[in-house]
Amino acid sequence: MAREFDDDFSEFVRRWSPALLRVAFLLTSDRGEAEDLLQTALLKTSRHWDRLADREAAYPYVRRVLVTTHTSWRRRRRVHETLVDQLPERGYGDDSGSLGAGRALQALEQLPPRMRAVVVLRCYEGLSEAETAEALGCSVGSVKSHSSRGLARLRLLLEAPTPAEATR
Repeated sequence: MAREFDDDFSEFVRRWSPALLRVAFLLTSDRGEAEDLLQTALLKTSRHWDRLADREAAYPYVRRVLVTTHTSWRRRRRVHETLVDQLPERGYGDDSGSLGAGRALQALEQLPPRMRAVVVLRCYEGLSEAETAEALGCSVGSVKSHSSRGLARLRLLLEAPTPAEATR
């Protein structure tokens, strides 16, 4: 039984970790924190892996653990960073690939945590309103309003000129 658990869980981790890490990164905007979040979610999942009868439901289960763990961390988190008024034009280790993706990520960072989670699950993960509500443990109406407001705010943030564009 233990060998079957190891093989099943290891296969799940190999197959789904890259996708789950992308979701964690979109929630946290920090590669290191995203890796920690994913590792914590996988640890929590491993403790209950034998109770998960439907292995096809494992990805949504871990995704929900990611979101709830991130929410929990945000509630308890103390600020350990040095806060600055303006972000640098391009951060160190920015592997976003393109200037547009970096700008979109900066805009996403400005959304409140719950709104950000809704936008990530709806737009990036492609979940329906009902699936998003289930993943976040809230009502469908709440998902609709967060999604609508979040996308509207993102549009405004992305349409506004960057400081470099404003000085031209």
